[in-house]
Amino acid sequence: MVMKMANEYFSPEIFVTYRFSLGAVILLVFAYIRKIPLPPKKFWGWIFLTGLFQIALGGSIVQYCFQFLDAGLVSVLNYTMPMWVTILAAIFLNEKLTKQKIFGVTLGIFGIYVLMNVSISGDFYAMLTALIAALSWAVGNVIIKAKLSKCNAVAMTTWQMVVGAILLAIYAATFDDYRADWTFTAIACLLYNSVIASAFAFFLWIYILEHMQASKAAISVLGV
Repeated sequence: MVMKMANEYFSPEIFVTYRFSLGAVILLVFAYIRKIPLPPKKFWGWIFLTGLFQIALGGSIVQYCFQFLDAGLVSVLNYTMPMWVTILAAIFLNEKLTKQKIFGVTLGIFGIYVLMNVSISGDFYAMLTALIAALSWAVGNVIIKAKLSKCNAVAMTTWQMVVGAILLAIYAATFDDYRADWTFTAIACLLYNSVIASAFAFFLWIYILEHMQASKAAISVLGV
């Protein structure tokens, strides 16, 4: 809801750039205070990929979709992520695809079909784009589970966000039309999304993902 509101004050790419840049700074300060070392060299390639898929692509695509769709619809489409994680985890993580999971994925796909009724919900291409964001998030989750489960959660979250923020800043500087109306509400939107919904929530999510099956952890976010 706050992300949707932020589009009234910022262009989408500028907002996500500010959001994740500030979130990255907060995590860097925390890591410095706690003297958390850099991740080992073997993890950096995978951290770059999670920064690309989860932060840069996932964050920017969702923010873009809020221009064309209601907050509730974008959230539901974005949180189809557990379906894609369940499928990808069965392929790449050898997590068992049980009858219950197959039923859940099938029901979810039918639900997407119902939601993507253009006459009711609006822009078909924006809805499809929101699904791409969910798939991007799912790919990042599988990479974390498969390749980064032994990396310190704080260090991984920090540098994932740094990578994503740098990629977003490059994109915003190159292609985006700068728009920022610095009102009290705009600053509140930015602070909420940077401190709580980025730095704090991403750390919690990665901690959960490290301690559960990827498919089960993904389902936990459906409370949104």
